[in-house]
Amino acid sequence: MSLLNGKVGLIFGVANDRSYATFIAESITKLGGRCAFTHLPGEKNERRTRKAVEGLGLGDAWMFPCDAGKDEDLDAVFTAYAKSHARLDFVVHSIAFADREWLAPGRFNETPRASYLSAIDISAYTLLAMGRRARPMMRDSGGGSILAMSYYGSEKVVPGYNVMGVAKAALECTTRYLAAELGESNIRVNTISGGPLRTLASSAVGGIDTMLEHTPARAPLRRNIEGKEVGGTAAWLISDLSSGVTGENIYVDCGVNIIGV
Repeated sequence: MSLLNGKVGLIFGVANDRSYATFIAESITKLGGRCAFTHLPGEKNERRTRKAVEGLGLGDAWMFPCDAGKDEDLDAVFTAYAKSHARLDFVVHSIAFADREWLAPGRFNETPRASYLSAIDISAYTLLAMGRRARPMMRDSGGGSILAMSYYGSEKVVPGYNVMGVAKAALECTTRYLAAELGESNIRVNTISGGPLRTLASSAVGGIDTMLEHTPARAPLRRNIEGKEVGGTAAWLISDLSSGVTGENIYVDCGVNIIGV
């Protein structure tokens, strides 16, 4: 299929073959787009990301190390990308972090200041930081699409999600403010609120097993989501089919967010 033919962009967050970012990259590639990737610094992290990327048949994909918590790393990524690519059509922000110690039911009130702030820094501020750096090249490309991954715990209390819920709320708000300012450059910014999926990141959340058990019992579709469903939504948000959509939070959770009790 050719929905994304000619689209080229940068994906942050491929940790392994179960990452949301991996499913997003797979959908983009199948629809004709091209993806460049970052990985956390260190040989082990690079090897893990490269294995996932190679599993998509992208053994020659462009990759670059990046600790998104460091401005100098983000500067280096976007500078290197610009030297190797003629355009930037999309950026996928699929990263988050919170100290595992505080991601357990009943422990939110104990969260230390440093852990609270680091969760917001890595999970939310980094989207703003990426958007600022992506803007010049996206503008020169005629516009673009920036998207990030959220979760319903940003709106309602999910036991064990704790400070990550606060960080995701900040992420969604950051998305709206970025959308308002970057729109004049024809850059759209959206979030996808995906249902629970067993990933490397979600394994740190103390209540993940309960989330996965709870959803099929309450969701209208009576099941948990599949990673490819988030990937398909991301591809749509990157494509011109969603050209009028910005500042939105799109639910891909089998409908569980609409259920009150």
